[in-house]
Amino acid sequence: MVDTEKLRAAFPDTTVFKDPKIVALFKASSIPSFLRDWILKRKAESDGRIHDAEALRKYIYEIIPRRENLLELKDTARSEGTTKKFLAKIEIQFSVRSDEYTFAIPELGLRHAETLIEDYVWDRIKDDVVKTAGGWGLVQLGYRCPDGESPRGYFTLLEFKNFCPYTIDLDAYREARSQFTAEEWIDVVLGAIDYSPDGYEDWVQKHTMLTRLLPFIEPRLNLVELAPKGTGKSYMFGQVGKYGWLVSGGTLTRAKMFGDINGKSPGLIASNDFVALDEIQSINFNDPSEMQGGLKAYMESGEITVGKNRIIGGAGVILLGNIPQTEMDETRDMFQRLPTVFHESALLDRFHGFIRGRDIPRMSENMKINGWALNTEYFSEIMHLLRQPAETMIYRHVVERLVGYPSEADTRDTEAVLRLCSAYLKLLFPHVTEPGAIDKGEFKRYCLRPAVQMRTVIRQQLQKIDPLEYGGKNVAAYTLREAGQ
Repeated sequence: MVDTEKLRAAFPDTTVFKDPKIVALFKASSIPSFLRDWILKRKAESDGRIHDAEALRKYIYEIIPRRENLLELKDTARSEGTTKKFLAKIEIQFSVRSDEYTFAIPELGLRHAETLIEDYVWDRIKDDVVKTAGGWGLVQLGYRCPDGESPRGYFTLLEFKNFCPYTIDLDAYREARSQFTAEEWIDVVLGAIDYSPDGYEDWVQKHTMLTRLLPFIEPRLNLVELAPKGTGKSYMFGQVGKYGWLVSGGTLTRAKMFGDINGKSPGLIASNDFVALDEIQSINFNDPSEMQGGLKAYMESGEITVGKNRIIGGAGVILLGNIPQTEMDETRDMFQRLPTVFHESALLDRFHGFIRGRDIPRMSENMKINGWALNTEYFSEIMHLLRQPAETMIYRHVVERLVGYPSEADTRDTEAVLRLCSAYLKLLFPHVTEPGAIDKGEFKRYCLRPAVQMRTVIRQQLQKIDPLEYGGKNVAAYTLREAGQ
């Protein structure tokens, strides 16, 4: 159990009280955790709690419009010239043909074809939106009537303010982390993503659950997770942070994934920290061979050429699928459940690791956090910042100094193990920026050994799928370097 006083002393401004009943209210409204905690921070009383659930419900209804409210918003903007500010996720595009910026709010059904961002507004808001081509924030709509310059009317963006209410200081975060033991910190991180450490049998279950966060914190980390139903895969990748994208069922095109051939619309890999393909068995690809080729190119180098456009991305690719507990066996071909696109060994070899879903318990009531915990919105921002190249280089340097391997080790295996170790280090030991600052036993237990095991499962599955190429080729021995090596 997390020491509440210690947690609040280390993070005085970035903790929030998570009451399961209030959390359930947000969940019923389909509000992501990071957005929920922003609202809780604004509406909680002096003791950190929400005492008037009905007032909170009314506030949520007013500040987060639904698709059925779109006509009302349009009418207000047109008749009154402006709307009240509301929370929404916007997407921004630039049209070379018209030399204009436009925006869309997909969840409301507001399309690029009916919007415009005027230059004076763009100059004011671009620092909040240009790096992410939009994002969540406080939005205010206006309307520009047809005039001599334009025969058409447009809904305009009058205001956009990223709602992150914190000054994110990574050094302060690292200092705060140093006040906790490794096992205490694991419990802190579980609380940050709404889980109670009391709901887990041992550290292995906790550690495996947190492994799902590695793509949030490490660029271009590609993972596969097959797990029984009800273990929270969709929740983790769809609700915890605002920088990822969860694809659930339906048809996924090359243009949607990588960008259109004209270069006008960035694909998912260019504008997100990760792209998680949920219920992978139910996702269709309109051109499987084209998608397979695109994934191989992108997952190898982080870039892909579409038409004449070179697209560079930092998103990891995550495959999420359901599998019965009885079929969770690394010695069998578990990947036969994946779509045909992923049955090629050359593509599967580009996935860095496999998350053992059998080690994650099915969601139960005692796994829900009830008490003070790290603010999910704040924590998601921290993970996003730790993906920066400068930060990644720091932790990768530490890992390179700690991990030893033979010269004949497979290059893809080595890259996978080192990348996974770097991600674990960022997540569990963010205060460690020098090799001598971590206990080697803890590094082996929480970083190196799990990383090797995750890559080993990928290698075992490759041996089942393509025994001629991969048969008999096991993962090399990755060990801790001796001092001075």
